[in-house]
Amino acid sequence: MNQNNKWVKVIGWSLFLIATGFFCLQVGYLFLHARFQVEYIDNRLFYIINILSLILLFLAIILLLKTSKRFKLISSGLVVLFVIAHIFLLVDSNNKIKNITSISPDFKHVFSIKENVGTGEAVYYRSYYGIFGRPKETLSYKMVGEYKIEWLAKDIAAFSYQSNENTIQQFIGTYGDRKNGLSYYYVGAEIHGTWQGDNVEVVSSPKGISVSENNHATLFEWENIKQFGTLAVVLMKNNEAIWTISLNENSMVYSDASKPTTGNIRLYKATMESEPITLQYVDTKY
Repeated sequence: MNQNNKWVKVIGWSLFLIATGFFCLQVGYLFLHARFQVEYIDNRLFYIINILSLILLFLAIILLLKTSKRFKLISSGLVVLFVIAHIFLLVDSNNKIKNITSISPDFKHVFSIKENVGTGEAVYYRSYYGIFGRPKETLSYKMVGEYKIEWLAKDIAAFSYQSNENTIQQFIGTYGDRKNGLSYYYVGAEIHGTWQGDNVEVVSSPKGISVSENNHATLFEWENIKQFGTLAVVLMKNNEAIWTISLNENSMVYSDASKPTTGNIRLYKATMESEPITLQYVDTKY
């Protein structure tokens, strides 16, 4: 066996093993889906993996076996038909269940929402092992119109969307904490004191959280503040999201309530055009 034939065999067997791995992945997925309600974090992955698996298997057979020209033509045609059929199924599936996904900046987390196009109901999926997910929470409002995903930190994704009640809503996906996972804590209480950034100021006090923008202050009482995980809160007015406040990656929460949270926080306005603003701690005076 010459060197070229050796490399052809190596590539062929490598493609065969990868194709077999994809096949086993699909079998495992079908079992997990039926038994534990596990889904791909994006439904389109099922069809994409099927396509890749067949193409790789076809290439492996061509490289490993001596096949006739007739066999190659017929098998190539069947592969093309299979791919076209799966592309059609992929598009049809996404027209029924719209997949909204975004990967975190460090590629460790996937934010996923699946919207039923017919009913407008949208469900947030918690990701596991990268490509798998389970339904965790249904969004409070049905989606219509525009939406935007902004990663406020490597483990915080803010999803802004227009609701069927003509309001802007925000849903926050969180994938960590700032207290080593030791206990639950409230973000609003942990950021007690005054924080300042470019033309904005945030004050967390016993009355609630006040946000000043261009010297115009708005107080959000505690009953109008919704917490997501242990990393972010959304400030509401008249059932509409106005601001999101999140703990930056350099933040650290302490068990002693008398100690202020160290690091920075980020302020993010509930619009489709805004960018997050980083704020620094100033003092505890209200």
